[in-house]
Amino acid sequence: MRLTRNRGDDPSARERILSAAEELFAEAGFDATPTSRIAERAGVPKGLVHYYFQRKPDLLAALVERLPDERVEPAGVVVPGDVAASLRRLVAELDARLRASYLLSHLLWREADTHTAVRDALQRRFTRIVDQVRAVILAASTGTLPGAAVDTAAGLLALAVSYRHSVARHGESEDVATAETIDREVEFIAGALTGGEPPAPPAR
Repeated sequence: MRLTRNRGDDPSARERILSAAEELFAEAGFDATPTSRIAERAGVPKGLVHYYFQRKPDLLAALVERLPDERVEPAGVVVPGDVAASLRRLVAELDARLRASYLLSHLLWREADTHTAVRDALQRRFTRIVDQVRAVILAASTGTLPGAAVDTAAGLLALAVSYRHSVARHGESEDVATAETIDREVEFIAGALTGGEPPAPPAR
């Protein structure tokens, strides 16, 4: 039976399909998960999966959109005159948003190795984080900082945050990079920018 637009539309069914796909991709991997298992887990006919997602990779693209919004307004985290404190608050806000989606984040970073659409979407998110770090540094600084130094600092901190997010899963991120480690990274970057005495860079 061919699904029509009126009969197919069911936002709750679409969400069940995405939730089932997220769980099954995490359990068995994208390639090893047939759409029939997704339909079974979601409690919908297999044809409904293809109604919403013509190709299986479309499920991955839709899952990217389920990641929490990573955009943080600088005004909400900036401590004027204190770059380190401002960056710590930004990192804490980004981590708080990730906490509700550890499994999804880990899944998408894993699948990015073989699916261009996912890799491109995550790269765009990384670029936005770089832009946010740069904006916070500039808003918190009381002096003029060299543009190249700000760009380098923003890229380095964004890389550290993105790496932690890529390996975070089921609340285990503390096993990979503790709050103390990211704090030292922030202090090192802020010290290098503002001319303070930065601590030794954290060991990787």
